[in-house]
Amino acid sequence: MEHPDGTVLLSGHIDVPADRLAAVEVALAEHVRLTRAEAGCIFFNVDPDPAVAGRFSVSEAFVHQAAFDHHQQRAGGSPWAAASQGIPRRYEIRTVGGAERDRH
Repeated sequence: MEHPDGTVLLSGHIDVPADRLAAVEVALAEHVRLTRAEAGCIFFNVDPDPAVAGRFSVSEAFVHQAAFDHHQQRAGGSPWAAASQGIPRRYEIRTVGGAERDRH
């Protein structure tokens, strides 16, 4: 799929410890629903990795940096943020026509 310049793409994964998996899964369902409803969200997918227990593959796209920033701000104060606080993540964020950056 081709995206126009300025589109923000995030891909990577989150590794959820077994003792936090149930709480994360509960918070994740609402997080996905709310994110998909945000203005500027093109897609937002968080799927269990069939090969790695507790790992969720993440892929998302937002129409521009402002939409991505709004998502980050909303999510930062959500039940999802509380449930997933401190859990290791490995994300690559890039802007179509721009630079790549890693976030852990």
